[in-house]
Amino acid sequence: KLNNIYFDAESGKGLCIIDLDTIMPGLAANDFGDSIRFGASTAEEIERDLDKVHFDINLYELYVKGYLEMARDVLTPEELESLPWGARLMTLNADPVPHGFSAGDTYFKTAYPEHNLVRARTQFRLVQEMEDQFDEMCRIVREVLKGIVMIFFF
Repeated sequence: KLNNIYFDAESGKGLCIIDLDTIMPGLAANDFGDSIRFGASTAEEIERDLDKVHFDINLYELYVKGYLEMARDVLTPEELESLPWGARLMTLNADPVPHGFSAGDTYFKTAYPEHNLVRARTQFRLVQEMEDQFDEMCRIVREVLKGIVMIFFF
């Protein structure tokens, strides 16, 4: 995720990854989903105004294109099919939800009493919008894969 990269202040170039928990062996759906919950959201995780929080299907499509361009050869058909499911699952299971407000605010530091509740609400909003657009999310993965295969053969 973009917020897990340390950037040089002058050049803007990425210097290193600072959060290594998502580069360990695991499920592609989890890695993809965790990135989508950040990368396809129109607001920060700490946005109080839920009217600003949306799952942007266009950002999702761009991310799918970039992800599959690089990862398609190492993923099984089952893993490819699991990507939209991973987006929903990882957003619902995002740390602020099970480890934040509902766990008594012991995992994340808070700046104000409802801080983790705000975090959890943004994630719930994203999941709701993913649910509403889930068929489109699946269609995008299939279409991007078809496009990559066609480019490969022509």
